[in-house]
Amino acid sequence: MKKSSPIEVSGSGYAALYRFIDYAILMFVLLLSCFLYGVSFDKNYLILLLAEVLLFSYLAEGMSLYRSWRLSAFRQMIRRAVAVLVISFAIQLISLFLLKVGASYSRVIMTAWFSGSILLMVGWRLAQRIVRKVQLERGIHLQKVAVVGLTARGIQLSQQFTEERELGFECIGFFDDRDAARMPEEYQHLLLGTVNDAVMRGQHGEFSRLYICLPMHAEARIQHIVSQLGDTTLDVYLVPDMLTLKMMQGRLSTVGDIDTISVFESPHLGLQSHFKRTFDVLFSAAALVLLSPLLILLACGVKLTSRGPVLFRQDRYGLDGKKIGVLKFRSMKVQENAELVVQATRNDPRVTWFGAWLRRTSLDELPQFINVLHGEMSVVGPRPHAVAHNEQYRNQVAFYMLRHKVKPGITGWAQVNGWRGETDTLDKMAKRVEFDLYYIRHWSLWFDIKIIVRTIFKGFSGKHVY
Repeated sequence: MKKSSPIEVSGSGYAALYRFIDYAILMFVLLLSCFLYGVSFDKNYLILLLAEVLLFSYLAEGMSLYRSWRLSAFRQMIRRAVAVLVISFAIQLISLFLLKVGASYSRVIMTAWFSGSILLMVGWRLAQRIVRKVQLERGIHLQKVAVVGLTARGIQLSQQFTEERELGFECIGFFDDRDAARMPEEYQHLLLGTVNDAVMRGQHGEFSRLYICLPMHAEARIQHIVSQLGDTTLDVYLVPDMLTLKMMQGRLSTVGDIDTISVFESPHLGLQSHFKRTFDVLFSAAALVLLSPLLILLACGVKLTSRGPVLFRQDRYGLDGKKIGVLKFRSMKVQENAELVVQATRNDPRVTWFGAWLRRTSLDELPQFINVLHGEMSVVGPRPHAVAHNEQYRNQVAFYMLRHKVKPGITGWAQVNGWRGETDTLDKMAKRVEFDLYYIRHWSLWFDIKIIVRTIFKGFSGKHVY
C-alpha cells in the first residue's frame, strides 16, 4: 500500500494553489498598506491592483514560475518568484512615470506593497519548504525508489536523489540482470538483485517507483523488463540514455498515436513564442524611447567623424537560415560589403576612431532594437555572423547551423561569458557555438532576463573587441 502523498506538485492543483496564494498576497498587502497608512483604496488603486495581477500572471507564465519545482533546487524557485515580482513592479513604475500619473499614488504605499509582497511570497514558500523538510527527515512522504540498470546514467540518477534530499526520494539500490564483470566494481555493493527480484520486492511494497536506466540499443531488454513490471502497481519511469545523441530539446510529442522525441527543435513553440515576442517588443520599444537622447548623440558622432551614412546594414543569416539586414551604427570608412568578409582586427585601418569606441562598448549594436521590432531579431539570442563566415564554419564546426533555430540576438549567452569580438581561430568559433547551443537548450524568459542584466553590468566590453 502506498503512503498518501502531499500536494501533488506536478499537477494542475499545485499550480492553481500557488497562483491563488500569490494573487491573494498581492491583494492583501495592498489593502493592508492602505489601511495602515490611512489611504483610501479608491478606483486608482483598484486599477493598479488589477494591472499588477495581470502583469504578474503574464510574467509568471512566461517565466514558468508555476511549473513543477519538485525536481529542482528550492533556491531556483525563490529566485524566479522574486524576479517575476521585481520585473512586474518595475514595469508598473515605468508605466506610471511615462503616463505621468505617478502623483496619484503614494510612494509609501507602493514601497510597502512591494516589500510586503516579496516578504510574504518568499516567506510562505520558505515555510512550506521547512515543513516538507521536517516531514522528510521523519520519513513522512518520503518515497522509496529503485533503479534498474547499474549504468552510468543510473548511478547519476541515484546520486541526484542523494544530493537533493528535498526532492522527497530515497534510492534503496539497483537491480540488474547482467554479469557483475560488466558493472562498475565500486558500485556493486548497491546491487540488490535481478529484475525478477525487483518485481517481487515491488509487489511487496518495498518501494513505490522504479526507474529503468538502460542504453537505447537495449530495446528488446527494456521491452522484456517492462512486461515483467506490468504485474506490479509500481510507478515505472524510463530514463533514456540521451547522452548518445546531441539533442537540442528532447521534447516528447505525438503524431496521431505515434510518440516522437524532438532531436533538433526551436524552444520557441506555442505560447512560449508569444511570451518571447511580447517581451522583445516591449523591451525594444522601451529601450528606443529611453535611449533616444543617446542614439541622437551617437548618430551625430558618426556623422561628424567620417563621411557616409549613419547606419550600416549588413547581410546576416536569421531564423531558419534566412537572410536579414542587420542595422549598426557605421564604425568603418565607407566600403563595399565584399563577398570575402574580413573581421575587424586590432588597429584595423578601416575603423574610425569614433567607430573603435562604438565597437569596444558595443554601442554600435543599439540600432538593432529596430530589427527586433521588425521581427528579424530578438533581444537575446546567438549573435548573427556574416554570411561568408556561416558558409565557412558550417562545414568546420559541428551543429553550427543549429544556432539558426532561434532568432539572432543583440546580446547572447556566449557574449556575456567572454566570447565576443574576433573569432580568429576555429576553437574560438566552436566555443561560441557551444555557448549558443547551451542557450537554446536551456531557454526561458528568466534566462533572457539574466543575460540582459549581465550584459548591462559586464557585457559592453571585451578584450577581443576591436
